[in-house]
Amino acid sequence: MEYNKILIVDDDEAIVKLFELTFLREGYEVRSALSAEDALELLQDEKIHVMFLDLNLPGMNGIELCAQIKKDMPMTIIHAVTGYASLFELTDCKEAGFDDYFKKPVKIKTLVKAAKDAFEKINRWKTG
Repeated sequence: MEYNKILIVDDDEAIVKLFELTFLREGYEVRSALSAEDALELLQDEKIHVMFLDLNLPGMNGIELCAQIKKDMPMTIIHAVTGYASLFELTDCKEAGFDDYFKKPVKIKTLVKAAKDAFEKINRWKTG
């Protein structure tokens, strides 16, 4: 699959490692960043079309990061993942451009299905 990279952005290294192992086991290439700023730097060099972003990040938060990514790459499919649902309104997530929203703890099989669905959607767009 041409588009098989996933970006994980979370400031919790244990979560990042768990997501990396899960998606690698499913056959995806995985990139990760511990901050929004690191993610934006990574995206300058690589095109990644499916992402899972934590909302509560140090510095730029996940909502701001999503809005920035969508501005530059509007066809990207971005999922919000948060343990702090009360801090972030769902409407803010939708306005920023998130395609879906998951509250931690989230079942790994749910995230795998979300990634699979996202890549299928991208492939439909590409083949028109």
